[in-house]
Amino acid sequence: MSEKDLNQKNTPSTEEQEILKTQPTKSQETNKIDKASIPQAEISTEKLEENDGNKSTPLDEIEDTSSEKEKEKEGDGKEEEGKDYETFSLEELVIEFKSLLKNKPIQTIKNSVETIKKVFNTKFNEELTTAKESFLAEGGNIIDFQYTSPIKKEFNSLLFDYKEKRNNYLKQLKKNLQENLENRLALIEELKGLLSTEESINTTYKHFKNIQEKWFEAGPIPRDKYDIVWNTYRHHVENFYDFLHLNREFRDLDFKHNLEQKLKIVQRAEELGQEEDINKAFRELQMLHKVWKEEIGPVAKEYRDEIWDKFSAATKIIHDKRHVYLANLDAIFEENLQKKKQILEAIQDIVSKVSPNHQSWQNAMKKVQELRDSFFKIGKVPRSKNKEIWKEFKEITSSFNKAKNAFYKDQKKQQFDNLEKKKELIKIAEENKESDDFQAVTPLMKKIQNDWKKIGHVPRKESDKIWKQFKDACNYYFRRLHEKQNEANKEELEHFEAKSKLLDSLQNIKLSGEPNKDIAKVKDFIKEWKSIGKIPFSKRSIDKEFNTTLDQIFSKIKLGKKEIELIKFENKLNTIASDEDARKLNNEAFYITKKVNEVKDKIRQLENNLGFFQHVDKNNPLVRDVHKNIAKHKEQLDIWKAKLKKIKNILG
Repeated sequence: MSEKDLNQKNTPSTEEQEILKTQPTKSQETNKIDKASIPQAEISTEKLEENDGNKSTPLDEIEDTSSEKEKEKEGDGKEEEGKDYETFSLEELVIEFKSLLKNKPIQTIKNSVETIKKVFNTKFNEELTTAKESFLAEGGNIIDFQYTSPIKKEFNSLLFDYKEKRNNYLKQLKKNLQENLENRLALIEELKGLLSTEESINTTYKHFKNIQEKWFEAGPIPRDKYDIVWNTYRHHVENFYDFLHLNREFRDLDFKHNLEQKLKIVQRAEELGQEEDINKAFRELQMLHKVWKEEIGPVAKEYRDEIWDKFSAATKIIHDKRHVYLANLDAIFEENLQKKKQILEAIQDIVSKVSPNHQSWQNAMKKVQELRDSFFKIGKVPRSKNKEIWKEFKEITSSFNKAKNAFYKDQKKQQFDNLEKKKELIKIAEENKESDDFQAVTPLMKKIQNDWKKIGHVPRKESDKIWKQFKDACNYYFRRLHEKQNEANKEELEHFEAKSKLLDSLQNIKLSGEPNKDIAKVKDFIKEWKSIGKIPFSKRSIDKEFNTTLDQIFSKIKLGKKEIELIKFENKLNTIASDEDARKLNNEAFYITKKVNEVKDKIRQLENNLGFFQHVDKNNPLVRDVHKNIAKHKEQLDIWKAKLKKIKNILG
């Protein structure tokens, strides 16, 4: 296949075909050979021949990758490889368009842009038709109908940017092609002049190599000039080689250099025989043959057969592996088909199980997107099944999108209902924010704050606005409440200071040793403590410290257990009563009543147990223990009853 044919195969678009002829460069080919690193561009060859003078052996085993036979094997799969823009909304199409313009080279996105444009216009026209029908249904006159859409304006702006960038690209491309043409023509003239130069052969040879280097770095030229320029260049290169070979020293030097390059190609071809990716190996092998034929000159006659046989043997290994691969393609495609069917079943399963809430749909959308990505990555399927599986994929994903859109459409309705509910709460907050009835209004304000949290989302454009209204009204009320509470807190802090001083005095009390006097003195402390009043809630640990100090003092006073217990209990009741919490008092009464009943039950059980020891000596240790327990529990019962009496007096 000629280089002209190769360039036609790799031409990126119709417009660029008119001005661009891709041409291999030294940086892409020859330089990489020098580094034993072989280029991997996809270049097809039908027949490649050894180019060492008299030797001319066709490599029939190297096939054209663009052949119809292979296309039938692999299937075209065009629809699979692109995005399904039919499922995109107008907004998503604009986002995709922006992304292409920002992230992709302008010359690579033409097909995608054309598809996006077609889908966008179809969907927008449907929206326009719906709006027009609605306008007419409401009694409007078709002459007065107007419809504007920000998304359409944004799309048109992107389309303008795309066309402008593409036109600039094509203009620059034409300019570059012309400059490259001029550079190449100048190199040809320079090459022609080598045959008539008056310089040493060594200098001329270096000059020739320099021209070759520049030629392969010159870039593409206009396609209508390509054939004549390339053939002219090759003609003068051959003339130079004929001139060079008149000098045996440089002919041998050239043969040696060519041999080194071809040995590197053979080595790389042998390495490709171990490559697992058959297609990759085959494409690179094609490039090796092209470089062998077109870029590297002949070698010494004694090496020609040997090196060509090695290259042919390495080529045959790759060729045989590729034949096996192609024979197995049907099985691979069938396996891919089954994988894609499993993905479609998974998407259907997600659609059937998604719950009617935002989080569930978000999770479902994420999973479906992951499955879609996997679907596109799997690879080709049998050609006969390609359209069928693609159609099924589009139907299932379309069904998912319709269900999703229906859910969020209903969500919008729910959000407007939520908006009305929250507006009612704002009205309540506004009406009560100036109230001085803090005892009644505070629970109400707390309730509507809690109700606000439960209502749910509202339309985003209203969310910040109504939240600010509600928050401002609530904050206004609670600032007034806190100012009122701060006044009360000032008095409570004064009470705390008084209790702190009283506690210091109690901790430093001097006992006389006479129980009655000491108890009376302690009771005075308790009475004064009770009279002080409420303290800040955060400071109430001082009450516990006061009670602990009392326990320490009572342990030093020799007084009956019952009397001490009742004094301590009375102090505890005073603390509870100061909290003005009837619930705590009722709980305490319930607890004491329960203890009274428990002790009575224990005494009754012990007395019943004594009935088993009627004929046992009263001095028996076991009998004596039972009597002691009964006496102990009766003493406790008296204390519990006295406590119950005191708390009943408080409760009334």
